[in-house]
Amino acid sequence: MHPAYSVIIFTTMSGAGFGLLAWLAALALLGRIEATPALGIAGLGLAFALIVAGLVSSTAHLGRPERAWRAFSQWHTSWLSREGVLAVATFVPAGSLALCWTFTGARGAFFSAAAVLAIALAVASVYATGMIYQSLTTIRAWAHPLVAPIYVAVAAATGGTLTLFVLRTFGDVPYGVAEASILFSLLAAILKYAYWQGIDTEARTHTAGDATGLSRFGTVRVLDPPHTQANFVMREMGYTVARKHAKTLRVIALSLGFALPTVLTAVSLAAPTPGALLLAGLAVVSMAIGILTERWLFFAEAQHVVMLFYGAQRA
Repeated sequence: MHPAYSVIIFTTMSGAGFGLLAWLAALALLGRIEATPALGIAGLGLAFALIVAGLVSSTAHLGRPERAWRAFSQWHTSWLSREGVLAVATFVPAGSLALCWTFTGARGAFFSAAAVLAIALAVASVYATGMIYQSLTTIRAWAHPLVAPIYVAVAAATGGTLTLFVLRTFGDVPYGVAEASILFSLLAAILKYAYWQGIDTEARTHTAGDATGLSRFGTVRVLDPPHTQANFVMREMGYTVARKHAKTLRVIALSLGFALPTVLTAVSLAAPTPGALLLAGLAVVSMAIGILTERWLFFAEAQHVVMLFYGAQRA
């Protein structure tokens, strides 16, 4: 599939924003951090900015962005619609959480209810984003059971790394928070590696014979190309990345997206405050580059089954 940069930015930024929102809400709910107005404005403000920027960027991929609102009406059948509904719904408890955080602190049943709902809807939104792709059985690399869990795990990893940076900016990080962030980063890396192993070794069962219904007559192949030059379907659905380049980019994604941030976070635990803040900032930058690479590969390595009509032997 041709990587759409607007969608790559959307999934990366919104996932990080929802992850940051869930982390801050959980830590405040558990009483692990002091819910000061400054921390609430900075942390939740950053989370909202990332979510909104991601959602807005997603409309750039549409032919008629002004009609994006119509997607909300198909929530009963479409994961894209469900993702939109859940993302917008998240702002209700998240907004209530922000108001309570800013003016009353982490106190009261209303704050607790808003925090729980914000966490649940944030996780559900990211899961729905993953299911947009996992539900597409016409794309073998996407119709994999690990796709949606990876989206959630990556959101938790990026959200955790952002949370550490925000907390370092305002003071010390409570015991166990950095360790939990590292665990989510390792979990995301393991799931992603398992996913790559899965799509590499999985049998390609769809053939040109199946697509044309002529398999009973023997091997089917294209004698002449259907077009004299590449058309829209071939450009969008048939985009391929060289295997050697894909391997290199996978190493970059794992190294910068998970390994280096984990090392930087671990080292920051023993560093003085100025150094720890710098290391936390470098971890955020490294993870951003790595996850953007991972998302680009997610699209570039996927091939639509329609390419069987354009010369592909298996999909």
